[in-house]
Amino acid sequence: METSKTLKFPGQFESLAAISEFVTRAAEAAGLDTRAVDAVQLAVDEACSNVIEHAYEGQDRGDIECTCNSSDDGLTVIIRDHGRPFDPALVQEPNLNPTLQDEEFTGGGLGLYFMRQLMDKVLFEFAPDSGNVLTLVKRKEPEP
Repeated sequence: METSKTLKFPGQFESLAAISEFVTRAAEAAGLDTRAVDAVQLAVDEACSNVIEHAYEGQDRGDIECTCNSSDDGLTVIIRDHGRPFDPALVQEPNLNPTLQDEEFTGGGLGLYFMRQLMDKVLFEFAPDSGNVLTLVKRKEPEP
């Protein structure tokens, strides 16, 4: 059985707790195990933090629309914003083994890396009329 719910949140860091609560309830309702619920929480928190910081370049510059679609297979979270366009192809892979002498280490790109590690599918789309759309998919683990 599929269910879908969409909520809009102000694009501010104070909204992250409410967004996390929303996706946690959806992940639990979709039947994801505790580890998968935690992965969804982390990925969505990182994604929404990036929207506020990068797409909106600060707080209160737009809304974050979050849709949770649960099905028998798992959960799909769709995050939409109308901020600065994002192209993941322009994000360099992070250096996961930096040294103190590594002058190029900026710490950037880790959020996208973590999202891809935590979720089963990560898809970015941009269109001028619909804005940035991030789709995150977490599938249920098969039962033994």
